[in-house]
Amino acid sequence: MDNLYVIGVLVSNIAGVLSRVSGMFTRRGFNIDSLTVGETETAGISRITVSFHGDDDIKDRIVTQLQKLHDVREVEVLDKHDTVIRELLLLKVHNTAGTRQDIMAAVEIFRSKIVDYTATALVIELTGESSKIDAFITLMKDYGIMEMCRTGIVALERGDNCLKTGLEG
Repeated sequence: MDNLYVIGVLVSNIAGVLSRVSGMFTRRGFNIDSLTVGETETAGISRITVSFHGDDDIKDRIVTQLQKLHDVREVEVLDKHDTVIRELLLLKVHNTAGTRQDIMAAVEIFRSKIVDYTATALVIELTGESSKIDAFITLMKDYGIMEMCRTGIVALERGDNCLKTGLEG
């Protein structure tokens, strides 16, 4: 069975770590669906969130290989039922008098917002689960997507469960 897996990886915030992590996927022929990186609440530690499709065997091999990498502090497979998962989309569509009201109605329904408005284009910001982002993109295709950028997913476990390095005081 081909499942979507989301893995949180805490790494040292130094040059070359991201290259080693992404290179591990490449060398072993694993495809990354989404990869995001950012600083954490702990100085010197970054969090990488990776999503990929595969079976349990592939997931286990990826986790094992990540744990072996230098400067990887912690690796955890996040339970999608107990995790808040979000993605950000910036989407630019054509702005015409004939379509403006329909686009603005869709923006309201999807709880997104217009962050840039010109006579010829609208830039819309939307956050949510990937399925919501996909649905909005599909809807906007009829209005003429000029450009778009997706962040990839970020994820945190619900409640007081936290991915930690053991360095916290």
